Amino acid sequence: MEFSTDQIRELFLDFFEKKGHTRVKSASLVPESDPSLLFVNAGMVPFKNVFLGIEKRPYTRAVSCQKCLRVSGKHNDLEQVGYTSRHHTFFEMLGNFSFGDYFKEKAIELAWEFVTEHLKIPKEKLYVSVFRDDDEAFRIWNEKIGLPSDRIWRLGEEDNFWQMGDTGPCGPSSEIYVDRGEEYEGEERYLEIWNLVFMQFHRDEKGNLNPLPKPNIDTGMGLERIASVLQGTKTNYEIDIIYPLIEFGEEISGRKYGDTFETDVALRVVADHLRALTFAIGDGVLPSNEGRGYVIRRILRRALRFGYKLGVKDPFLHRGVDLVVDLMKGPYPELEMSKEFIKGVVRAEEERFIRTLREGLEAIQEMVARAKEEGRDRLEGKEVFTAYDTYGFPLDLIDEIAREAGLKIDMEGFHREMESQRERARKHFKVAAKEVKPVYGHLKDLGKTSEFVGYENHEVETELIAILVGDELVSELKEGQEAELVLNRTPFYPERGGQIGDTGVIETDRGLFRVEDTQSPVDGVIVHKGKLLHGHLRVGDRVKARIDKERRKDIMRNHTATHLLHAALRSVLGEHVRQAGSLVADKYLRFDFTHFKALSREEIREIEELVNSKIMENLPVKVEEMEYEEALKTGAVAIFEEKYGDRVRVISAGEFSKELCGGTHVSRTGDIGYFKIVSETSVGAGIRRIVAKTGRWAVAESLEEHFLLEEVQASLRAKKEEVLERVESLKESLKQKEKEIARLRQELLKLQIKDQVETFKVGDLNISWGRFKDVDPQELRNLADILRQKGDRNVVFLVSERDGRLVTVLAVSKPLSETLRADQLIKEVGKIIGGGGGGRKDMAQGGGSKPEELERAVKILKEKIAEYLKEGAERS
Repeated sequence: MEFSTDQIRELFLDFFEKKGHTRVKSASLVPESDPSLLFVNAGMVPFKNVFLGIEKRPYTRAVSCQKCLRVSGKHNDLEQVGYTSRHHTFFEMLGNFSFGDYFKEKAIELAWEFVTEHLKIPKEKLYVSVFRDDDEAFRIWNEKIGLPSDRIWRLGEEDNFWQMGDTGPCGPSSEIYVDRGEEYEGEERYLEIWNLVFMQFHRDEKGNLNPLPKPNIDTGMGLERIASVLQGTKTNYEIDIIYPLIEFGEEISGRKYGDTFETDVALRVVADHLRALTFAIGDGVLPSNEGRGYVIRRILRRALRFGYKLGVKDPFLHRGVDLVVDLMKGPYPELEMSKEFIKGVVRAEEERFIRTLREGLEAIQEMVARAKEEGRDRLEGKEVFTAYDTYGFPLDLIDEIAREAGLKIDMEGFHREMESQRERARKHFKVAAKEVKPVYGHLKDLGKTSEFVGYENHEVETELIAILVGDELVSELKEGQEAELVLNRTPFYPERGGQIGDTGVIETDRGLFRVEDTQSPVDGVIVHKGKLLHGHLRVGDRVKARIDKERRKDIMRNHTATHLLHAALRSVLGEHVRQAGSLVADKYLRFDFTHFKALSREEIREIEELVNSKIMENLPVKVEEMEYEEALKTGAVAIFEEKYGDRVRVISAGEFSKELCGGTHVSRTGDIGYFKIVSETSVGAGIRRIVAKTGRWAVAESLEEHFLLEEVQASLRAKKEEVLERVESLKESLKQKEKEIARLRQELLKLQIKDQVETFKVGDLNISWGRFKDVDPQELRNLADILRQKGDRNVVFLVSERDGRLVTVLAVSKPLSETLRADQLIKEVGKIIGGGGGGRKDMAQGGGSKPEELERAVKILKEKIAEYLKEGAERS
């Protein structure tokens, strides 16, 4: 029986669900709280804090199919993807997990049952490995499962021992292998399909292994790999959810899979990278020059380079996004919603890269010319790396261009530069992650959790169940102390989903605590941060918790307005617009969204008017709770940086807007009052930002602008409708005056030439050199241009000094510049005066920091010109 990949995924999830596991939806590829990772790269990553004891879930058994993306690590360097039969950038990881529930024996029994009874893999084809010292696992496989000892391999730490880091949870593992038959060799014959990790130790700072009181289970089975086994394909690339992408590559290139190894590699790269790009961009990662964005840019450019090898010169990847979405939208319905956005991002990045390639070709040709001029027989490693990294040229193409020019490339130097770049990336990659203190997890373990009742209530009577001062739980709080309070019921909304936390007061007859912020460091625990203004508080006290109502209303106005703004942007600009971040505060809202150019004044006006029209319509704002999948089917918009549970809140503003959201909102759009856009700016490639205000703060902003305009009118003595014209007139007048000043300065400089510019001959060349004080670089260039145009054999060297710094300009007559280059001469001069320079061959600019060396620099310049004349005489 052949299983489809979708069937295998569902079979796995359903099997473990029936065995008491909670089905957990795949987390985003962007790790939620792990600053050490670029992407989620294993099924256990979303549960890392559970394994570390920081977080507690309402279940002890879980099963998931997790989206993963790997670009580095053992056997998984990006540059190797496509060359092997099993490794990918994007893949899905099936996994079952036990958090202190069942352990080794049960994990092995469940795995064996699923593989043999549900996947129907014959028992005689299965082998397992265990850690060399794990006699317990060996005994379970041998005695309980009945596997002969010659089919149980004992392997070392590298293969069968897993650990999270240098310290922390770790343990032996056991892997299941399938024998695919004699037609395969080595690893391809005995293929590992499932890894069971027995997390039973904690490694301390000294390297000692200490038994965990409650050991855990973490298993991982690559979906693409097990699908390949069950579908009988030679590699993962021929399975039913990947091979159509190979066929897409065949269609656009006219090449056939299986013709040559080089063609196969290129088609695999395109197929693999299309999947990675679609899922990563769908999860909100946009191409950029740093962090995750840089990885996605590299993946996209690598796919384009391999497309180039297949003979495809025009943008094509965006066309493949539709196919990825069609293949994967069953288990990941959110892809359908993001499809147009993903295609837009990919298309824009493709076009940008093609422009970069053209620029890169010119840069490589310049490198080749420079190498020949300097008498080198190769391109240096740094030059090769610049062509590869900055311009995205594949190594074989750089090598081809170099060989055509009779040059080699310095591969050793290139690899050194590559490693340096990786090291820099590792040092500079940082993720802002909120610190999660272990005490918060401890609070949850103790049952010190809070019920949020603030959707309906602004004030409640409740119980103070915990007081946290620093990292310590205390029983009493005294006047003047800062602390975090935990209540069993609270009207205070904690910061999440872009909405800031509430402020207010918690009080009793004996004490008053001012709440300055509200946070939820771990799920279920809400902490109220602030200071006891007077009196004292004790754990167990009955308290009155009251939020700042006016501030909350401001926040609610801004949050509902954010939803209206999102819908208006999509209506005016197009369906590619997606939220890429937001901040809902009391005095303003900030909304980041995907769009590829600045908004025009007309677009901003149309968006603002559309939002205000929906406010004036006073639409009802409806709140519903439903299953996540059901919500998506109703057309509700999910935000890709948010984490959603199985049940979600859906906020609708009439028929105009519908989003998944846990925040607080007004009951009708009319409660917002007034909406005003304050600014629209860029925050990165393909990301725009709008800052806006609502209600009283929007009114205050408009009044401030009105009064400012009145002041400007009075200052200009103009009517409102005349202000712009008067300002333009002043600007034009100022521009003319600046031109006149520049002309007069230039005339003054010409008069100074006689006193400050020395002219002498070197052979038949006229050399002019002069030294000035506080002359603008542009004026210095103009003066050099005037002097060099006095004949065909002129060299001009001018210097301006300001505060000990030198600006230098070197110009040569254009007929001379083909052989006597200004850009090379200025570098020689720059070495003497402690600086450098560059520019065109007929005019170059530089600088320096050693005015005392100017006379020597002029002497060197004379010598270089004399050398040039001598070489010319010898050539003739």
